[in-house]
Formats: sequence, structure tokens, C-alpha cells
Amino acid sequence: MKARELLKLGFRQGPLIGIALDACKQAKTAGMKAREIRATIQDLIDDPRAYFDHDVFGHLAAELLEPTAPDYEFKTDPDARECFGIWGGENIDKSAIEQMVNAVRLPISVGGALMPDAHLGYGLPIGGVLATEGAVIPYAVGVDIACRMMLSVLPLPIEENKPDPVDRNEDEFIKVIEHNTRFGAGAKFKGRHRRQHEAMDLDWNVSPITRQMKDKAYDQLGTSGGGNHFVDVGELEVFEDFQGLPAGKYVAVLSHSGSRGPGARTCDYYSKLAQSLHPRIPKQFKHLAWLPLDGDGAEYWAAMELMGAFASANHHCIHQTILRDLKMKPLLQVENHHNFAWKETHGGREVIVHRKGATPAGKGMIGVIPGSMGTPGFVVEGKGDPTSYDSAAHGAGRVMSRKKGKETFRWSPVKQQLKKRRVKLISAGLDEVPGVYKDIESVMAAQAGLVHARARFDPRIVKMTHDGFVED
Repeated sequence: MKARELLKLGFRQGPLIGIALDACKQAKTAGMKAREIRATIQDLIDDPRAYFDHDVFGHLAAELLEPTAPDYEFKTDPDARECFGIWGGENIDKSAIEQMVNAVRLPISVGGALMPDAHLGYGLPIGGVLATEGAVIPYAVGVDIACRMMLSVLPLPIEENKPDPVDRNEDEFIKVIEHNTRFGAGAKFKGRHRRQHEAMDLDWNVSPITRQMKDKAYDQLGTSGGGNHFVDVGELEVFEDFQGLPAGKYVAVLSHSGSRGPGARTCDYYSKLAQSLHPRIPKQFKHLAWLPLDGDGAEYWAAMELMGAFASANHHCIHQTILRDLKMKPLLQVENHHNFAWKETHGGREVIVHRKGATPAGKGMIGVIPGSMGTPGFVVEGKGDPTSYDSAAHGAGRVMSRKKGKETFRWSPVKQQLKKRRVKLISAGLDEVPGVYKDIESVMAAQAGLVHARARFDPRIVKMTHDGFVED
């Protein structure tokens, strides 16, 4: 049985749900069939005293009459601080470090890591990596499930003493970006402009929330949303021959976005469910409430995997339509998630590795770590450092809130700064200008032991949500 079934049968929200789920699991192991378990649960609710001596349901019956607080065995602060490494700690605010301490104190936690781009988040800090056993934490995956990067290298080499292909084709690049992307919270493609992708043929009935969100997903397929999401055209310098691509400079398209509205709704649904299972959890752990993988966590996992496929489809739709209009085929494509959970083996045990704003960096794995609209990003190859749980940063990392960014900066000097860096900004918000981010070069230096930079991407044409600036 699952938590919501128990709620429908009349159980109150709280720790009792967890006790009931454990009892149902034991009953199943003892050979009881699902319909017998449901009938027993219903009888138990009506008359718990009749089950006081029951081998399986006796404890649950007692709890129905005399509920007790859950016994959360959290690690102490000193023990917790030994459970995770920190990269670039001198540039990470104390609040993010304290969030990481709380995360590894959980009774389900095995260990973790804090990446050099880390900053304050909900529950787990952005840039946090958390390994757990037997459970998944929706907020440790994040609201934008499967937020990811995708890079397409175009067959347009950039050569010295020859016309720059970005400058030469700037108008065309802007046209295809504007035509084939949508930005903003409610962005979608309507009617005959709706995108098509095989991800929409997957089973969207894996959970009640994904079933509800399929039509919205169709509308938002191929869109980028708001925040720090972008589609850029830029200059990619490949340092040495790489996956069949000769060293040199090329024009490339880089995108950053995730699972849009469906991902956010999925996170909200399962986060609330997790919190209902742990209503007496101390306040500082509220957004770290977990779901057992042998219970409701399995349903969340299926929904998360579906959101991963949907996020990937969004990027492929964007890149396919841009490449189609440019009449080009990519020389190379690279993509990776950075808000997700994976089942992995570390230290000889299977764990769930949550990477909330962290890039998978197992040995030989390829990923993309962006900077900002005016600073470079990097294509990297993972070195597989076990102390980081095979992880790296997912970007430069913020140094100030969106509100403070809007209060601090003005467009006139920012536009001059971008012009010096040969960046053409189509649209964006002041909360995404380079000054709100850490120095990407320092971030990369702090994680030199985690990844090897294979190429550098410098943005030249930038499209983000229209939030205060549109090109003149």
C-alpha cells in the first residue's frame, strides 16, 4: 500500500503513516495478499483494540490509540561535518554549509559533498551532493527536476584572418533563436506550432500528478522558461582532439533549461507527501523530508525519470529546430542533467546520489558547466573523485539574490561590459548579469581535481527570459 491509500482509508497525516506502511510491508512478506491487507487495515481503523495481540499489526493498533513522536536518530554536528568534503569553501556562504551539515545528519544519509558554486537553497544547498540509503528526497533533487545542459557544435570553424562566422551570421542566428524558442513562466507553443517528441509517448500515468500534467507538458515542449535558463550561440574552443572533433574553434549552440511546469508540480506534490510522513520532523529538516524507495519513493522515482526524459526532449526540440532552420547537422552534441538522483555504488554499497545543482563527473563522463551571459563555460571530462561522489559544480554559482541583483546593477554599464566581451544580448533580466555570479575561473580552479576542461565556450549571442531588457 501507499501513503495516499492509507489517507483515503482514514489515517491522519503524520508518523502513523510510516508505521502503517511498515506493517503492510511485513504483512506482504508474511504472505498476505493485497486485498487481505486492505481489509485488515480497514477493520483495524474501526476497532484497533481487536488487533493489540496481532503479530504484524499489533504495534500499529497500539499507536492508533496512543500515538508517539517518531524517534529520529540524527547525527551530531561534529559527526556530520566529517561526512562531506567542501571544494572552494572560502567562497561559500556559511548558510549553505549549515544546510549541508543538516542534510548529512539525516538518519538516511550516508555522506555528501559541497561543490565550489554552492549557495543557499531549499533543504539541500544548490551545489550540494547527498548520498542516502533506501530513500529519496524530492527537495534534494529540486523544483526544476532534471534541469540540464545541451551543446551542439556547428560545422562552422572560426579561423584566424577569416571573417568571423558569428558576426557574419548574427541576424540569422538571432532569427532562428527567436523563432524556435519560448521564454518566461507561461511560455508555450500553441496549435500547429506544438512540438513533437517520442518522450510524449512514454507512460505519463506513472503517478497521479504526471497524468494531470501531460497536456501542459505538450504545450511547454521545446520551451525554456525563466530564471537562469538560456539559449546561446557562441565560440567553442576545443583544446585538443575530442570525441572525433579536431582541436580548434567552432560556432556552437548552448542551452540550459529543465522540466518546466510539470517538473515543478511533481516536486511540489511529492515534497508535500514526504512532509506528511514526517510532520514532527524538526523545522530545519522540513525540506529534507524523504520518501522510502520501497514505498511512495518508487512512484516519485518513476515520475522523476519521466521528467528527465521530458527535460531532455525540451533541449532536443530546441536544437533540432534551430539546426533545421540553419540547414546544418551538428559535428558533436553533449548533454547532461544537474538536478537529479541516481542509483550508484560508492564504497561498495548502493546509494541514492542526489545532485542538486551538481554535474555528474564520474571517470570519463562528459558534461557542460556554464558561466554567465558574459563569462565562459566549459565542456569537462570527469575524473571520478570518490570523495565528491563523482560530482562537480554545475555553473558559477550566485553571490547575491535576484532581488539584490536588480537593486545593485543598471543596464547601461552592464551593456558596455557585454559589448567589450563581444556579447549580443537579445533579452534578459538584471538578476542574471555577470556580477551576480562567482568568478567561473575560480570555481574551475577549485575543482581541478574533479574535472578536466576539454573545451571553453564563450557566449556571443544570448537569449534569456524578457525581464527588463530587450535589445534596442
